[in-house]
Amino acid sequence: MSSSRVSNRTPSAADVDLSVRVGTLQFRNPILAASGTFGYGIEFAHLVDLNKLGGFVTKGLSREPIAGAPAPRLCETPSGMINAVGLQNVGVRIFVEQKLPVLRKFDVPVIANVFGYCQEDYVEVLQALEDADGLAGYELNISCPNVKKGGLQFGADPAMAAEVTRSARKAAGKRPLWVKLSPLVADIGLMARAVEAEGADALTIANTYPALAVDIRTGKSRLGNQTGGLSGPAIRPVTLRLVWEAWKAVKIPIVGLGGIETATDVLEYISVGATCVQVGTASFTDPKVSERLCVELRTLCFEHNLFTISELKGRFS
Repeated sequence: MSSSRVSNRTPSAADVDLSVRVGTLQFRNPILAASGTFGYGIEFAHLVDLNKLGGFVTKGLSREPIAGAPAPRLCETPSGMINAVGLQNVGVRIFVEQKLPVLRKFDVPVIANVFGYCQEDYVEVLQALEDADGLAGYELNISCPNVKKGGLQFGADPAMAAEVTRSARKAAGKRPLWVKLSPLVADIGLMARAVEAEGADALTIANTYPALAVDIRTGKSRLGNQTGGLSGPAIRPVTLRLVWEAWKAVKIPIVGLGGIETATDVLEYISVGATCVQVGTASFTDPKVSERLCVELRTLCFEHNLFTISELKGRFS
């Protein structure tokens, strides 16, 4: 790795350019806080300088408020955790009225995560957000059951994923649309191409993995729900492969997430094709991890004589 930068002074880590572009969106660095682990951003504002992050993704927003799953909602596993929050959120209207005005005070791109149980849900949420100021884009969570088609996940079938992306793209005319894919597919490249063809501006890869934790004393789940979603370092090698395979299949940018805890983890994702990353589970153990990674990433790039982080993209072969 080398730099073409010429200077009369000794270079330092401050010379490293961490900025990245995901379609039309420019981020000051590739570190974004992931949906479901960073609240609406407001909850972390007293702990983290939000203005130093590349951006963050809100909790998933639905058409109506959702109370979520019964407690306990989290349990630790080797190298990760299982969560069953149940997509608890205040609903899109309260978000627009109460949360978004506060977020506008910060100089950080905000991506709204959107989900639904039928196409009409997605469309209605997006339409409500389109009329509001203060958002940089949308992230479509398609790892939800389509209640009109027997509960099969939108993200489990390329045709269904394409269909909901098409509807969302029509509703989301003002802002970029990212589609967050499920890892539970036989061919991630096929799924990636399906949503790319229907107007996705970027892909987020990937969501959590369905998992189970049992309390042998009671014979019941260690969660309030029977199952939950596995995340954390344990899934990083698997998700790295998914990002790499999708990168080879599409031309649109990829946002990678899954088990990122260190600056080295970030560079691994970028080397297999991700443009930027999202940090999720690590925020539970260290709420300041996203801000810290921005500093550590600059130092690590400098140590590798890498002065523009985008130089590393797709280096893995």
